[in-house]
Amino acid sequence: MSYTKRQFVEAAYEEIGIASYNFDLDPEALQSALRRLDAMMAEWNAKGIRLAYPLHGSPQDSDLAELSTVPDSAIEAIITNLGIRLGPQLGKTLSLDTKFIAKQAYNTLLSRACYPPEMGLPTTMPIGAGNKPGRWSRTFLNAPEPRLDAGDDSHIDLD
Repeated sequence: MSYTKRQFVEAAYEEIGIASYNFDLDPEALQSALRRLDAMMAEWNAKGIRLAYPLHGSPQDSDLAELSTVPDSAIEAIITNLGIRLGPQLGKTLSLDTKFIAKQAYNTLLSRACYPPEMGLPTTMPIGAGNKPGRWSRTFLNAPEPRLDAGDDSHIDLD
């Protein structure tokens, strides 16, 4: 099941102690929290944590009723980290448990998003007897072809 952006915002307010059944959240507070959510997700996207969260070019294009389509493993990280970002704005002091859970959930996202960089063999390494197609061929490995990265999970092919 995918969360809507409104559900993330309401859960973050619950995390910092402002439950919707006690306090009516006005539309301005919801829109402000939605802008903070979008900014946090854009920051994570720039860091390589791609969660299929719909990012828009303008804050006016974002909608609270829109489905987020993030994986289930990211829900706790989004809620607690958004709560940490909203707490000081409302004068709330967050519990150490919330901060600990947010850090652990964010570390889980980081561990899922990190990939070791690909290593190529140096051009000074001899090819070896099994890789020589002919007598007058090259004796060292070719340099790897440069490519343009579009992120940790994809590449742009310029051919």
